Amino acid sequence: MSVKAKKHLGQHFLKDENIAQKIANTLSFEGYKHVLEIGPGMGVLTKYLLEKDITTHVIEIDTESVEYLKANYLNLANRIIEQDFLKYDLKQVFNDDPFAITGNFPYNISSQIVFKLLDMREQIPEFSGMFQKEVALRICSKEGSKVYGILSVLTQAFYDATYLFTVPPSVFNPPPKVDSGVLLLKRKENFNLPCDENLFFKVVKTSFQQRRKTLRNSLKTFNLSDNLKANVIFDKRPEQLSVSEFIELTSLIEND
Repeated sequence: MSVKAKKHLGQHFLKDENIAQKIANTLSFEGYKHVLEIGPGMGVLTKYLLEKDITTHVIEIDTESVEYLKANYLNLANRIIEQDFLKYDLKQVFNDDPFAITGNFPYNISSQIVFKLLDMREQIPEFSGMFQKEVALRICSKEGSKVYGILSVLTQAFYDATYLFTVPPSVFNPPPKVDSGVLLLKRKENFNLPCDENLFFKVVKTSFQQRRKTLRNSLKTFNLSDNLKANVIFDKRPEQLSVSEFIELTSLIEND
């Protein structure tokens, strides 16, 4: 029995054992006792996680994949969460315990997976996985890059992001139309920002909504004082600001 990939779920099953093993080895497995794999499919990555000295859980929305995993990975059966990762409250499984996340993520929800990770950053010291290459590069890119944007700034405010390696379409069934990329996110030692974090998210998102404009124009809705708008930081466009400068900008707006 094998599982048929479903287009509406964005499924592309990895069939290369070496790459599956490489992804399993991206995490350090230190400082937490649980790992959650998102979208295990037929378990090509899962089997290598189960070899580690860690408790592996998987979350899978596809009932056919769940049946396959239950039949073929008996030691995993009671740790298969048959739910939508984006909608499910993971505290039901992990309470307040720390855990890592990994997986070969469905392309159609990969950015939303990262946003949920950021919401749960208190519990997730490490995160690795496979994205569409373009998205993985965007998450890891630095200021000045054309692909630097909301995902880059928000992720790198809390995590150190490293692009690890590129994966060709040929190792998937069915093959996607683009390359994939594997990245690693390690939470920063001090991941609490020295500014209002909700305001920081709002400033970053608003700035990049009009990325070609200077911050003086893109942040008009904040009704900033003329005195603050005279600051040279407002002459810049959002992609010119580093993560630390976005934090500084948020502090300036907070204290205006």
